[in-house]
Amino acid sequence: MSQILRLRDNDQAQALSGKRDEYLRLLEEAFDVKIVARGLDLIINGSDEAVAKVKVALESMAELGSSLTNHDVYYAIKMSNNGGSAPQDLNSGLVVVTHRGHRIRPKTAGQKRYIAAMASHDIVFSIGPAGTGKTYLAMAHAVACLKRKEVERLILTRPAVEAGEHLGFLPGDLQDKVDPYLRPLYDALFDILGHDTYSKYREKGIIEIAPLAYMRGRTLDDSFIILDEAQNCTPEQMKMFLTRLGFGSKAVITGDITQVDLPKDKTSGLIEVQRILRGVEGIAFCSLGEADVVRHPLVQRIIKAYEAHDEGAGKLQS
Repeated sequence: MSQILRLRDNDQAQALSGKRDEYLRLLEEAFDVKIVARGLDLIINGSDEAVAKVKVALESMAELGSSLTNHDVYYAIKMSNNGGSAPQDLNSGLVVVTHRGHRIRPKTAGQKRYIAAMASHDIVFSIGPAGTGKTYLAMAHAVACLKRKEVERLILTRPAVEAGEHLGFLPGDLQDKVDPYLRPLYDALFDILGHDTYSKYREKGIIEIAPLAYMRGRTLDDSFIILDEAQNCTPEQMKMFLTRLGFGSKAVITGDITQVDLPKDKTSGLIEVQRILRGVEGIAFCSLGEADVVRHPLVQRIIKAYEAHDEGAGKLQS
């Protein structure tokens, strides 16, 4: 079967093709078709089913406008293969504009639900594998709330759990020892705010980054608080953190329950809290999966391979 898809203009043709037609090559490989670009026409050759899926994927990509990324293409391919299309309103879900002018928006349906939950709930748990945007989107939403003056400060924390190394063996004072654990939080803020604005906010106390242990005994009013890597909290630490929430504050708790670094005899507070608080009014739980991974496409395959391995190991044990 051969079908011609007429594009709107040269800008759309360039956006859908990508640099050196890389997006068209991804579609060809995914659906086993041949795509030829002639002016504003895309000529698609392949089986009836494959051509129909390519058309759905291209239409989904076109809805996202000129800011297409490799992940947008992979996501459109995945949705088309699953019999659906990528949500057409993702491009409208602007979270914040970075200091470089980059528009941060949800890239998957799961991320869009996550952002909506943060906008409508005071406490949100985001649970999912690496690369799904759990921390980065929470940070972007927190910065947006700060800019709109909905909160007065950002407080970012994570447990300093040792993953194969002992803190006592690391050089420096306590702050030097825990800084490596907080580095992902610094990196995200540098990317969104820029170094100068970040430094100014830190000096004024508008942004605070600290280990979870520093939260004990405090009441946090008018703040946006993010607890990252929460799978490494004990149940006692999780309760301590959640009860710090003061008036006018919001909290987002992120983690991956498949990567718990606690000792074998310790229960993850993030796993336990799902049984305790699910269904409590004002609290939302958002689950992100491999379809929401926005890193290199190999990350999705790695996650799926580990899930299959864990499932097989579980069956053997039972």
